[in-house]
Amino acid sequence: LLVRRGARVVLAARRAPALQALAAELGGQAVWAAGDVRDEAFAAALVDLACRSFGGLDAAFNNAGITGTLAPVPQMALRDWEEVVAVNLTGAFLGARHQIPAMHARGGGSLVFTSSFVGQGIGLPGMGAYAAAKAGLTGLVQVLAAEHGAAGIRVNALLPGGTLTPMAGTDPAWHAQVARMHALGRMAAPEEIAEAAVFLLSDRAAFVTGAALYADGGNAITKSAG
Repeated sequence: LLVRRGARVVLAARRAPALQALAAELGGQAVWAAGDVRDEAFAAALVDLACRSFGGLDAAFNNAGITGTLAPVPQMALRDWEEVVAVNLTGAFLGARHQIPAMHARGGGSLVFTSSFVGQGIGLPGMGAYAAAKAGLTGLVQVLAAEHGAAGIRVNALLPGGTLTPMAGTDPAWHAQVARMHALGRMAAPEEIAEAAVFLLSDRAAFVTGAALYADGGNAITKSAG
């Protein structure tokens, strides 16, 4: 979607074959690198790749996340807690740590981080690590926005509802349960969440920073009403 809107992109994920195939499909508008967001050297390498390939970094969509193993807090293994926090929160910190200086060099930019409605006024049993990490991420976004707004750098959080991605699994009963949590009565298509991300990254959101945009199909209002 970003490429269709005129962007040139650096693709990043853990699995090289999928990245290579997508980059080939996008042609000269995309380069790619496979790695782990928990690795600071990888975070730095992505920014370097953007600057070498395209002359700089104007926008960054930090979308990595895992739910991890679900368990009540007393039964949750420390390694499971640490893994979820490392990917969802520390990975975002490492990304920002290297993306923001590159944007200062460009005279501005836009960062979007995928947070979640989980941990924002709703507690789902078994999701303590995920909720804590995503709530912390929303707080980090606010601090980054305050620290770097004067330099023309905008930082926002995107809070999707249930979305039909591999992370959501393939169980129809679970999908139906999640759909009932939303005022729209369904889960989101990935493209619908992408549209919200592109808006926040773009100049159409030029006066939006430090915000948490709910693209959640009315999940928040359903919980408030119910």
